[in-house]
Amino acid sequence: MTLDKGILIHNRYRIVDILGQGGMGSVYRAIDENLGVSVALKENLFTTDEYARQFRLEAVILANLRHPNLPRVSDHFVLGDMGQYLVMDFIEGEDLRYRMERVGMLAEEEAVHIGASMCDALAYLHTRKPPILHRDIKPGNVKISPDGHIFLVDFGLAKVYQSASQATTTGARAMTPGYSPPEQYGTARTDPRTDIYSLGATLYAALTGVIPEDGLARAMDNAQLTPLRKRNPKISRKLAAAIEKAMAVDPSDRFQTAEGFKTGLLASKSLTQQAPGSYKIIPPPPEALESSHEEQSTIVDENLPVNGDKPPRAKIPGPVPSILSSDHEDQPFVSPLKRQKERERKRRLALVRFALYTGLLLLILGGVLYFVPGLLPDDVRAMVPFIAPTATQTLTPTPVPTQTIPPTFTATLEEPTATNTPKPTQTMTPTFTPTPVAGAPTEELVNTPTLVPAPMLGGGAGQIAFASTRTGIPQIFLADLNGENAFQVTNMASGACQPSWSPDGMKMVFISPCPGNEDKYKNTSLYVINADGTGLITLDASPGGNFDPSWSPDGKTIAFTSLRTGQMEIFTIDVDDPDTVTQITKGASQFESRMPRWSPDASQLVYVVKRLGVYQIWLMNADGTEQKQIVRSGVQYSDYLPEWSPKNDLIIFNQRCATKFCNPYLMSISATDHSSEQGLRLPISIAFIENIDYSPDGFYIAYEGVGEAGNMDIFYMTLSGGDRVRLSTDPAQDFQPTWRPATPEP
Repeated sequence: MTLDKGILIHNRYRIVDILGQGGMGSVYRAIDENLGVSVALKENLFTTDEYARQFRLEAVILANLRHPNLPRVSDHFVLGDMGQYLVMDFIEGEDLRYRMERVGMLAEEEAVHIGASMCDALAYLHTRKPPILHRDIKPGNVKISPDGHIFLVDFGLAKVYQSASQATTTGARAMTPGYSPPEQYGTARTDPRTDIYSLGATLYAALTGVIPEDGLARAMDNAQLTPLRKRNPKISRKLAAAIEKAMAVDPSDRFQTAEGFKTGLLASKSLTQQAPGSYKIIPPPPEALESSHEEQSTIVDENLPVNGDKPPRAKIPGPVPSILSSDHEDQPFVSPLKRQKERERKRRLALVRFALYTGLLLLILGGVLYFVPGLLPDDVRAMVPFIAPTATQTLTPTPVPTQTIPPTFTATLEEPTATNTPKPTQTMTPTFTPTPVAGAPTEELVNTPTLVPAPMLGGGAGQIAFASTRTGIPQIFLADLNGENAFQVTNMASGACQPSWSPDGMKMVFISPCPGNEDKYKNTSLYVINADGTGLITLDASPGGNFDPSWSPDGKTIAFTSLRTGQMEIFTIDVDDPDTVTQITKGASQFESRMPRWSPDASQLVYVVKRLGVYQIWLMNADGTEQKQIVRSGVQYSDYLPEWSPKNDLIIFNQRCATKFCNPYLMSISATDHSSEQGLRLPISIAFIENIDYSPDGFYIAYEGVGEAGNMDIFYMTLSGGDRVRLSTDPAQDFQPTWRPATPEP
């Protein structure tokens, strides 16, 4: 629960205003009425006994820190079930993030001074006993005071570092895409080199105006770090090399200490070492301090645009992480690419062993057959040329030596049909038919191969359907997750788009005609087609226009938007009895409904209502009862294209600015707890992301994005923004992706 302005907490701290808010607590500016000074009050809403014990332990350690580049922790307390609180110095000034917005790319010497100051602070933290890791270094946590002094602030993620044999059990780690190293995403051990990576990424962004490629994506070999000098050729080679070394994927390739990184930074500019706290930069001007004060109640987006323009400020507050951030870190970080190479090496070694053992077994078997004459009948023995005849055999000489050729085997495979189209990801088990030897009895062996779709990334059949203009007019295509074997499913004269899968993954419902990727479709009909392009039927061709189809998880009905009443309303149609069409919403004038999406149990529909000129996210039962708005973003934003997660824990949706232009944001809200009606913006550093569809297992999302040439392409990635893969590379426009469900085995 957010503390109100003016409230007195702990009989000492008067709340002045809120600086930031998130799911784990808030950050407040308060007045210490005992001392008459401003303080920063960090709140942690986790109040279990174990969290409270760990909080007190680490707060005591932080309270003993004394360094000129660190704020002082002056108090900590726990208020029953309300939360845990950490009191720190309030640092006046502007943060590095705001300076980057204000002046653009920083000067090289200024960045070196900031880096040296941060290295001094980190060296101090890392050499405490026990060592302390910051784990959330980014531009927003580097503060520049009115006299040009530099501070490392926000100990919300600080943790007491445990040795490799001392795995801790409480807390959670947070990640900032682009600034967090790959080991911080999983269960690998984090250590002082984690902070070195984040500081390197912060300096990279300050010198280029662009957030570097995500560490996890680089570790998965899905992205490569763009050389710093490619983005800013004015930077010296030595400084670029030092920063890029600090950002190495493998921790062993980075600077191993903050002192080492500082030495590399200073050497790039031939600067001498100074005492900690001595490095300063140009102070912020008064107007910058005023702007900074005005923005303290809003969390500003850390993500910088690729083109270097000023990014929009996020209006939805981000999470405020807890001081308790240790976890099960019992393994050193190993790059996933290295793991993959090691697995391939072991696989090759296993194949070599198998071949050697098989060859040895055949040699032994051949030796036994050769040296044990009575093991095989004489007539069989005489047919095999490499086995010597027994002494009792009678050999009949012939004018021309003959050799009996062993039977040959030919694989007989059935032609692919609508239900068993072979793909590279499928497993085929053919049975061989031997060619009979002349004069020998024949036996016909006939067996049709069984095609079983192999489990794929995302938990489905390993395919994504989407609309594409690559044939000139939109048609629906089906492609594997590597982007290969793209198969054209539809061939509608007026185009086809908006595919939605049946729950068994064997059919799709879609709309036609389709001139392109549009907001609303008029005079369209619903069609159903098999996944291989056969069995096309018209499901509903009522006048006005029918679009936004969504096949229910139980396979019985399809929800869709229709203009048959003169405005957008939601209807359902019975798949087995298309004449049974039911109107679900009946809005008054200027109250339209569209974009229905089913809950995983088919009992509810999340949908979009157009009111007051903007789109809103609503929820209702499958029969249209209990309609209610679940997201309230005001008239400044439009919320649209909702998608229900397969795990029934989240509803994600897109959001656009309603009064000005902005790229679509990706937002989320709980699918079960509707006590909060404020969506949260997902921290994904992608310039354009729209039309999301979950993978069947809920771990990945497919979406429309902007490709390198500026055209619309299909991508997929994890919900946290990792493992990003570009599925389509065709110069045509590709849009409206939908992940194929797992198909049942024949």
